[in-house]
Amino acid sequence: MARGIDIGTMNIVSARQDGGETVFVQQRNSFVEIDYSDMAEQMLSRSDVLHIRKGDDVYVVGDDALNFANIFNQETRRPMSQGILSSEEKSAIPMIKLIIEQVLGEPEQPGERVFYSTPADPIDSDLSTLYHQKTLESFLGDMGFDPEPINEGMAVIYSELADSNFTGLGISFGAGMTNVCLSYYAVPVMTFSVARGGDWIDEQTATATGQTVDKVTSIKEDDFRLDFTTDAGGVEGALSIYYDNLLDYVIEKISDEVNEEDVEEGLDIPVVVTGGTSSPAGFESLFEERFEQASIPFSISSVNKVDDPLYSVARGALVAARSEEGRQQQQAGAEGE
Repeated sequence: MARGIDIGTMNIVSARQDGGETVFVQQRNSFVEIDYSDMAEQMLSRSDVLHIRKGDDVYVVGDDALNFANIFNQETRRPMSQGILSSEEKSAIPMIKLIIEQVLGEPEQPGERVFYSTPADPIDSDLSTLYHQKTLESFLGDMGFDPEPINEGMAVIYSELADSNFTGLGISFGAGMTNVCLSYYAVPVMTFSVARGGDWIDEQTATATGQTVDKVTSIKEDDFRLDFTTDAGGVEGALSIYYDNLLDYVIEKISDEVNEEDVEEGLDIPVVVTGGTSSPAGFESLFEERFEQASIPFSISSVNKVDDPLYSVARGALVAARSEEGRQQQQAGAEGE
């Protein structure tokens, strides 16, 4: 039994196969600190709120953290920032380990294969993803899994472009980064990331409107529509402005990288967009409009946003893990003959 896990800045999502069904488990990758009391801890435990206690403090972790932050007018804290483990958050390691354990569970057998998502190094930042990748590999190995990293953009290809022989352009709009992969018959031709995503939108909007970042995030996730009909001056109007700016920025970087890599002209490929930041209604049509205006040396057969963008990367990691597991079983069978 193989598994996939998407370890994202905003959400951590695991995927496993159960018969003919893919089962997903998700938790928000954040936490908030509250003062300890016996009564508070009892209430959290009775309500099945994920939390841990350290001394005189209690940390509410995962999906409930955002609710607690909004109630107490605090900001959530994140184990990850800009797509990788945060160097500024002293509690990053224990918190992300807790969330990964909650989402992934224990292996069904020692050495169970798990593919975990990892971002590409960003082309517009000096950030390196190596420490992040190796630390997660260590976590998963300590849990009893046999971990293998998979590029986040390539996971999108595995998840969404099987009907196109894993050929196309996959773009994952995450919270910390936006990951891009151009694949030709499951062979990555171009992979990169940019150090902007949903968090950048939220932070810019919060600065412009005077709201907290968590309040902006809640508004964005609550039926926000990217249609530019909202009156200027409010949070939704600012969100639309920064979404528009992010798309222009990402598409400009794609155009630059395609030209730099000398990608063959005349290709006719599909484009698929996914990731939690692509969730708002209107995202797909705005992206397609901007993409058609860009100087890209190949033809686009279609632009599609997946129905469940939060699960796409985890699903692709699972597809890759199961494929690898099947190949190993075939090899073992051939050697035993």
